[in-house]
Amino acid sequence: MEGERKVGVAVDFSPCSREALQWTVDNVVRQGDYLILVSVRPAGNYEQGEMQLWETTGSPLIPLTEFSDPNIMKKYGVQPDPESLDIVNTAARQKEIVVVMKIYWGDAREKICEAVDNIPLSCLVIGNRGLGKIKRVIMGSVSNYVVSNAVCPVTVVKHWVKE
Repeated sequence: MEGERKVGVAVDFSPCSREALQWTVDNVVRQGDYLILVSVRPAGNYEQGEMQLWETTGSPLIPLTEFSDPNIMKKYGVQPDPESLDIVNTAARQKEIVVVMKIYWGDAREKICEAVDNIPLSCLVIGNRGLGKIKRVIMGSVSNYVVSNAVCPVTVVKHWVKE
């Protein structure tokens, strides 16, 4: 992956992250890029040896063929939704890009910023749930934190509730 653009998208497979993924495919990735889906799971007590190893460094880069397989993803505790899988499979084929996933465990704000540094990412796209000012102050905003702390360009795609 040396010298290639590595475009990251933070995904939790919600409608909000799906919109960010679609926006990235439509507006950012181009032939030859690596599209890296960064997913963060809550920290927990994992019994399996692999999980304990990956808890600090994140999973290895998981190729599209593997993260499209529900049986393989079960061991990571991640269930990509069919719509997101369709978006990345179509993009991989039509735009001739390489799609991989990296999974982290812990605080989403910190782990997404770690991904930017460790992979390293050329740029990152993240969705925004559109919390009001009060909820954002109480709950904190992952996208605000990442915009303020990531060392690469970050684009925030606002989630619009359709009426």
